Amino acid sequence: MDTLSFVIVGHVDHGKSTLIGRLLYDTESLAPDKFDEIKKSSKELGRETEFAYLLDHLEEERQQGVTIDTTQVFFKTDKRQYVIIDAPGHVEFVKNMITGASQAEAAVLIVDAKEGTKEQTRRHAYILSLLGLNQVIVVINKMDLVDFSEQVFGHVKKDVEQFLNSIGIKPGLCVPISALKGENIAKSSRSLNWYNGPTFLESLDTLKNRMPAEGKALIFPVQDVYKIGDKRIAVGRIEAGVIHAGQQIKVLPNGTTTTVKSIEKFLEDRDRACCGESIGIATEDSLFLNRGDIICEPSDGPTLTDSFGANIFWMSKEDFKKDTRVTIRCATQETSAKVEKISRRIDSSNLQVLEHDASILKNLEVGQVTVKTKRPIVIKSFNDVKELGRFVFVKDENICAGGIII
Repeated sequence: MDTLSFVIVGHVDHGKSTLIGRLLYDTESLAPDKFDEIKKSSKELGRETEFAYLLDHLEEERQQGVTIDTTQVFFKTDKRQYVIIDAPGHVEFVKNMITGASQAEAAVLIVDAKEGTKEQTRRHAYILSLLGLNQVIVVINKMDLVDFSEQVFGHVKKDVEQFLNSIGIKPGLCVPISALKGENIAKSSRSLNWYNGPTFLESLDTLKNRMPAEGKALIFPVQDVYKIGDKRIAVGRIEAGVIHAGQQIKVLPNGTTTTVKSIEKFLEDRDRACCGESIGIATEDSLFLNRGDIICEPSDGPTLTDSFGANIFWMSKEDFKKDTRVTIRCATQETSAKVEKISRRIDSSNLQVLEHDASILKNLEVGQVTVKTKRPIVIKSFNDVKELGRFVFVKDENICAGGIII
C-alpha cells in the first residue's frame, strides 16, 4: 500500500488539531481507550467531544519522552496510508514550517468559514509557494458556525483562491467541512446537500504520490576518488535512480560518457545499487573524475547552468549586500557565486514583503533571488531531487545562508 505525506497549515484556531483528531477517529486509527479519555475530558469541561484534546495529549506524551513520533501522525484509507507532518506555527516560524513542509508531498490549507483568510493563513500559504509545494487542497472548516451556508462558502472560497493564485498556487479542490461535527470528513453531509464534490478523505485520495527516487533518472554526486591497485574508484551516495555494471553514464560538467565497469562496496559483491546507498564505481575508461562531478544518465540528465532563481534564508548578523562574492555548495559541488538580483526581500517572522528589487538582506530575512555562479553547476528542482535542489552560501568559512531552487 502506498504512503503519502502531507502537511496541514493555516491560521491558529482555525481547527487543525480538531481536524487531525477527527481524521484519526473516523479512520479508526485511535486506540479505543484514547477516545474514551477524550470523551471523559470533554464531558468534565461541559463541552462536546473535543478532538483537539487528542493532539494536546500526544504533545504531553512527547514531552514526557513516551514513544510517539515527534513530528508525524499516521492513518489510512482503503486506498493508501497517510502521514500528517506536524508543522508548528509560532516558535521559530520559518525553520519549523520549512522543515515540516519540505518533507511533504502535498498540503492542506485550513480556513475558518466565519473568519476567512487571516494573516497566518497567508503566511503559511506563502511558505508553501516558497518551497514550490503545488499540490494543495483547501478546506473551509467550521461550516456549522455559518449554518452550512453555500453563499458563505462561495465567498470564502473565492477569496482564498484569489490569494493563492496571486502567489502561484492553484488549489486542486476546495472542500467545506465541520471537523468538530464530523461533517463531510469521511461521509457526505446532509447539512451540505448543496455540495456535490468529494468528502475530505476522498479529496486526499486524489493527491498524487511523488515518483519514488528509485524510479527517477540516476543522480550520483562524486564525493571522492580513490586509487586502489589499478582501479580508480569514484565514491558517493546515490541520490536518485539506480546504477549497475554495464550501464552507460554521463559525467557532468564536462559531458563525457562512459560505461560502469563495476560496483564497489566494502566486503560485498554487487553489480547493482539504488538511491540512498553509498557506493563506489569503477568505469571502463580511465576518466579523471573529481569531487563535485555529477554522474547521470546520458539521455536524461539534470540542468547544467551558471544562473538560476532561488529562495534564500539569510542567517548572518552581517547584512548581505547584492553582488558580494560567496562560496556556494550544492551536493558535493563547490564554486564561487554572487546574487545578481534580489527580486523581493521578505521578513521571515510575518512574510511581509519589505522591498522589491532590494540591494541587501538582513539577518533572518528571506530573499527571492537570481544566483550567478563562476562556473556552471548541476541543479534540479528542490521538489524533484532535494540534494541538487538545495544549497548553502559560505563566507569566511561560516554558513551564512540556505537556499532552495524552485
